[in-house]
Amino acid sequence: MSMSRPVRVAAIHAAPVFHDRIATTRKAVSLIAEAAERGASLAAFPESFIPGFPVWAALWAPIYNHDLYAEFVEASIYADGPEIAEIRAAAARHRIAVWIGFSERNPASCGGIWNSALLIDETGRVAVHHRKLVPTFFEKMVWAPGDGAGLQVADLGRTGRVGGLICGENTNPLARFALMAQAEELHISCWPPIWPTRPPSDARNFDNLAANRIRAAAHCFEAKAFGIVCAALLGDDCKEMLVRRDPGVAAILEGADQAESFFLDPTGKAVGESARDREAVIVADLDLADCIEPKQFHDLTGYYNRFDIFGLEIDRRRLVPATFSDLPRPAPAERERREEEEAALSG
Repeated sequence: MSMSRPVRVAAIHAAPVFHDRIATTRKAVSLIAEAAERGASLAAFPESFIPGFPVWAALWAPIYNHDLYAEFVEASIYADGPEIAEIRAAAARHRIAVWIGFSERNPASCGGIWNSALLIDETGRVAVHHRKLVPTFFEKMVWAPGDGAGLQVADLGRTGRVGGLICGENTNPLARFALMAQAEELHISCWPPIWPTRPPSDARNFDNLAANRIRAAAHCFEAKAFGIVCAALLGDDCKEMLVRRDPGVAAILEGADQAESFFLDPTGKAVGESARDREAVIVADLDLADCIEPKQFHDLTGYYNRFDIFGLEIDRRRLVPATFSDLPRPAPAERERREEEEAALSG
C-alpha cells in the first residue's frame, strides 16, 4: 500500500507596490492565479507584503520618519477589509490556499498596527489569523506586539497540517514548539526583502541571508516538517522613494543582502526551485509522507522528550484593549424575580 502524500506548493518572491495597498492587492490576486496555474495547492507571500516592509524604520531615527509612519498606517489594511476580501475571493476562485503577510490596522486605534499574516484555505475561509508576537529591533517603532491567538496549525486536507511564523519569530524556540506540538507538517516562514542593521561596509552587519537559512533549516530539522521560506524582493519604486528622500541611503539599499525564497525538506535540505534577485512564483513538489521516517530519529513532540521534566503552557486568547457590556441592567422588580427563579432552580 502506497504511503505517498504528494503536494505542490508555491512561494511568491515578489515586490509589493510600495505603500499602495490597492495596487499591491491587485498584484497579489494576479500572483495567486499564477501559482494556481502552476498546479500549487498553497501559495505563500512574504512578510508585510501589503503594503510593503517598512525598511525606512531602519534608515532614519523616529524623529525623522513621522510622515512615513503616518503614510504606512494609512496604507495598512484591516483583517476584515476589502483588500483581504479580494484575496479570500481569489483563493476560493482558484481553489488554492494562501498565506498572506500584511500590515494590519487596529480597529481600536487610528494609529495602531500589527505585523500580521492570514492563512486562508481553498474555500476562502480564514483558517489562521496570526499577529507577530514581538516586532524585531527597529520594527518595534512601527508595529505593536501581537498575541498567541495565531499560534495554530490548520489542517488543509490535501495540503497537510500547515503553520507559520513571521520573520524573527522563527528564532523563538517556544513559538516554534507550539506549532510542532500541533503535528505541523508544512511550516511557512515569511521575511522582508532586506534587513539592514549596519552600513554594508561594516563586517559586523547582520547576515540576514545566512540567518534565514539557519533558522528555517533548524525548524524543519527539529519539527521534521517541510518548509516554505518566502521573502519579498526590494522593489525599484521603494528604493527610488527612499533615495530621493536621502541620497546617502543608496549604498545601504544596494549593499544589503537581498533575501532568498526557497523550500526545505524535513532534514533541512533545500528542494525545489529558489529565487533571490528576480521576481518569480517558485514551486516545489513535496511528499508529506516523508515527514514520518525522520520522526523515528527525533520526535520532539512524541517520544524524544521528557514531559515529566519540561512543561509549556500557551495562552491563545485574543487580546483586546477593553470589553464592553451594552445590555441594559434589569429594573429592580425584574432583577428580584430572576433571582427568585434562579434560587428555585438551584435548590
